Amino acid sequence: MAIPAQTRERLATECRQIMARYPQRRSALLPMLHLVQSEEGYVSPDGIALCAELLDLTAAEVAAVATFYTQFKRHPNGEYTVGVCTNTLCAVMGGDAIYDSLSEHLGVGHDETTEDGKITLERIECNAACDYAPVVMVNWEFFDNQTPASAREVTDRLRAGEDVAPTRGAAKVCTFKEISRVLAGFPDGRANEGVGAGPATLEGVRLAERNGWKAPSQDGDGTQSGPSEEK
Repeated sequence: MAIPAQTRERLATECRQIMARYPQRRSALLPMLHLVQSEEGYVSPDGIALCAELLDLTAAEVAAVATFYTQFKRHPNGEYTVGVCTNTLCAVMGGDAIYDSLSEHLGVGHDETTEDGKITLERIECNAACDYAPVVMVNWEFFDNQTPASAREVTDRLRAGEDVAPTRGAAKVCTFKEISRVLAGFPDGRANEGVGAGPATLEGVRLAERNGWKAPSQDGDGTQSGPSEEK
């Protein structure tokens, strides 16, 4: 389905706002794709054509970018993307079991969406939160130290329309379209909500403070001084 003319004009206006942030306008392509995705729930052929037209690129060039990055979807995505980390540490800690449990519970496989359109399940290589393994992300919000049972509960609550709070970050999980708009560079005013770094992340800092350890500093002659000898 084509983007309605009024919606297309609004998107074009906002795309130009994004383009104005960059000295070379083609650098605006990634956030522009997020913006298109925030409207349609995926990067449609019409969205690709709009970006290509505004940036004076070919549709093939835009499509090449949209198909390279997994955050851009080329088919309609669910309201919530549930990504289960199955990389080494999370897998050892139970990530594979969580993924298998969710796949059976939801009746979908990787990059597939439940019939109600609520959940798209993904197998993720790394969620960059190894200190809280196994980790599940919902629209890129962290759910730490998960189990098959807790992950199923999260998806059930999302499908029921409840507000669900991540372990760290915003007070509640936004929809896929809402978070895509934030990724396009249009803040939702929620950047300072919740906890950013939890106890496990900060343990190294606390250990250094207790022992008086300091990072090497750059001396005037260009050499680096060694760590403190304090115990």
